[in-house]
Amino acid sequence: MMLSLRSVVLTPSLSKRSSEFWMSKRSMSTSSGRLVKNVLFLPPGIEAEEVSDQMILPGSNIVVGPYAGDSKIKQVEFVKSSSRPRECPVHQLPEFAFLGRSNVGKSSLINSLLRKKQLALTSKKPGKTQLINHFLVNKSWYIVDLPGYGFANAPEAARMDWSSFTKGYFLNRQTLVSVLLLIDGSVPPQKIDLDCANWLGRNNIPMTFVFTKCDKGKPAKGKRPDENVRNFQELLRDSYKQQPPWIMTSSATGLGRDELLLHMSQLRNYWDNE
Repeated sequence: MMLSLRSVVLTPSLSKRSSEFWMSKRSMSTSSGRLVKNVLFLPPGIEAEEVSDQMILPGSNIVVGPYAGDSKIKQVEFVKSSSRPRECPVHQLPEFAFLGRSNVGKSSLINSLLRKKQLALTSKKPGKTQLINHFLVNKSWYIVDLPGYGFANAPEAARMDWSSFTKGYFLNRQTLVSVLLLIDGSVPPQKIDLDCANWLGRNNIPMTFVFTKCDKGKPAKGKRPDENVRNFQELLRDSYKQQPPWIMTSSATGLGRDELLLHMSQLRNYWDNE
C-alpha cells in the first residue's frame, strides 16, 4: 500500500499521494534569522487554523499531528543488500528510503538516527553504497539505504546502472512511505539535487527534503545553511505550487534527529492505519 497524502491545492508533482496531507502558509523562523514564508506540512487531523508555533518542529516546516507517536529506536538489524528491486525483501512493512548525492552524509545520518556508529558504512570516498540496503527497525518498519547519485569513483557499469535499478525501486515499491531526499545544507543548491527532486515530483513519489550538515557556520566565501535551504526552496518554487516537508539536520551535533524521527513516526502511523 502506498501512502496517500493530500494538500490544499493538488499539484502535478504531489497529486494522488498528496491527497491526505494539508499545507498552509506561515512564516518560519530559525535561530539564525527569519526565513521567507514557507508552506507548512499539515498532517491529517489538523486544521490550518489550529496550528500554533509549538506544533511546528524546530528547523522545519513540519507540523506535529495526532498520528505522531513513539519515535524511539529500540532495536535495529541489518536484513539484506540487494542489487535489484526485485531482490528486495518481500514484506508488508512501511519503508523510508534514504537518497542523496554522494558525500551528502547519508550513512552518517542513518547511523545518527539509529545510534549505531557503523551500521551504515561511512566513507570519505564517494559512492561507497552501491546496493539497496534494508535495515529492520523495532521489527515493524524499514530504513532503506540507497546508492548515492552522482558518484564519479564507482565502476562505470555501476554508474550507468544506478538510474535504472534505483528508479525501478521508487516506481514499483508498494511499501514505500516516503523518500528522504538528503541535501547538503552547507553548500549552495546543486543542479543534480534539483533534478532528482523534480524527477521524484513528476513521478508522484512522496518525499521529505532533509538538509544535512546544518551545524556548519558561514564559510569565508559562501552562505549560511539556512540561506542555502531558502535558496533551494526558491529554485523549486516554479516546480511545486506547494513544496514537500523539509527539515534541517546535523549528524555531528544531533540537530534535527529527534524531530525527523517524530516526523517519520506520524507518516508511518498514518500509513499503518490506512
